[in-house]
Amino acid sequence: MLITLLTITVILLSAVIIALLVVVVMVIIKVNRIAKNIDKLMQNVSAASDWLSPAKAFASFVKAFRK
Repeated sequence: MLITLLTITVILLSAVIIALLVVVVMVIIKVNRIAKNIDKLMQNVSAASDWLSPAKAFASFVKAFRK
């Protein structure tokens, strides 16, 4: 009787641990996806701010009128 209860307890705890590991992996994957999207966004903002810098805009303006 005691061995049966211990076996059931071990099986239940194993199932809980596996479920928690699956949840943790899913959260890590989701956070990684969000981090990649934020990285892409920051690269776009960086490229836009570089393009809109006064020196770059003035140089492009002068280059357009020299041709």
